[in-house]
Amino acid sequence: MLRENTRRFKFDWLTILLFVALVAFGYVNILAASHVGEITNYFDMSLPYGKQTIFIGLTFVLIILILSLEAKFYERFASIIYIIAIISLLGLFIFGKDVNGARSWYGIGSMTIQPSEFAKFATALAVAKYISDLQTNMKTLKDQIRVAAIIFTPAILILLQNDAGSTIVYLAFFFVFYREGLQQVYLIVALALIILSILSLKYGLVLTSIVAASILITRYFTRKKKRTSVLQYILVLTISIGFAYGVQLFYNNVLKTHQQNRISLWLRLEKDPAKLERMKKAEAYNLIQSEQAISSGGFYGKGFLQGTRTTGKFVPEQHTDYIFSTVGEEWGFLGSSLVVVLFVALIVRILYLSELQKSQFSRVYGYGVASILFLHFTINTGMVMGLIPTVGIPLPFFSYGGSGLWGFTILLFIFVKLDSNKINEW
Repeated sequence: MLRENTRRFKFDWLTILLFVALVAFGYVNILAASHVGEITNYFDMSLPYGKQTIFIGLTFVLIILILSLEAKFYERFASIIYIIAIISLLGLFIFGKDVNGARSWYGIGSMTIQPSEFAKFATALAVAKYISDLQTNMKTLKDQIRVAAIIFTPAILILLQNDAGSTIVYLAFFFVFYREGLQQVYLIVALALIILSILSLKYGLVLTSIVAASILITRYFTRKKKRTSVLQYILVLTISIGFAYGVQLFYNNVLKTHQQNRISLWLRLEKDPAKLERMKKAEAYNLIQSEQAISSGGFYGKGFLQGTRTTGKFVPEQHTDYIFSTVGEEWGFLGSSLVVVLFVALIVRILYLSELQKSQFSRVYGYGVASILFLHFTINTGMVMGLIPTVGIPLPFFSYGGSGLWGFTILLFIFVKLDSNKINEW
């Protein structure tokens, strides 16, 4: 009996410690970014850090609940959890509350809940369930279409609610598919389309067409086995030019003005100095203030609660999507590096544990967790430092918000539970 009770607590404590470290450091920076005057009450519900204190307390209650359930529960009810998540997203069109232009929230008194944060772990469960049930290697078109439908159903619903940032996260699952046998050609095509999109917007259709044609001609004459006909190369070139033209149409006629401006600033498309200055004051204001806050921190940082740009509230909503700029100013390059190391260590640890799983369900889910965290971390930090266009996406375990914190916690600790079940079965 004692041995059985001991086994119940054989969780991967390194993963848990990394989680605790990220949540604790995140809270410290939320406190720095949102405090007003002298801090007298850490439970002041009128301020973000007070609410986050409550959110963190409830998070550990949630962890106990997740770990107390049998590991098989998550596999057995994966489909039901996914359906509930889809229903919750559909309900937003009727009962949703608009926040910052996105209809992504349910209002419950003074609190709000964002279902898209919980749909991530539900989708990861559904994908793992489908792949493991069929023992598929993702090489048949039928399986690829069905799994794509599982992913894009919540993604499209979220996009229709004007939350493009959360939609992008679902692209993370393609890393999972690659691990499970998806042909490499998909990644090559995806990379080629990204490059075509950038070239089309940056240099125009004519130059993009010339570059595409040059690459294909070079490829045709340098190939070793000449099994591909000239007509096939011409077809690829035609599709490439058509795609590049479609990107321009989408940019000019579908994207909203602020979205166009963000991409324009990132690619430096605007040549008119006056218009460029207006764009910087509007769409790039947060980014510019964020970059200045990070650069002002130097190597060692200014110290906790000593960041002048943070305490002066120069960066709007700094405690949410731009929380990393607080780290940069108050903790400097060293603190920022620590955050990067913690995230990389957590992601690598999850990937390592995923490869040790005895069931395909646990392995696929583990890769889903790692991929989602990786994409969130990469996009958020890249956005804050101006490396990629501004996208509204939180930094896991760091950014303020109950829905985000709970969603990422559930995502991670379901895997911790699945991994502990693997340990118990040895």
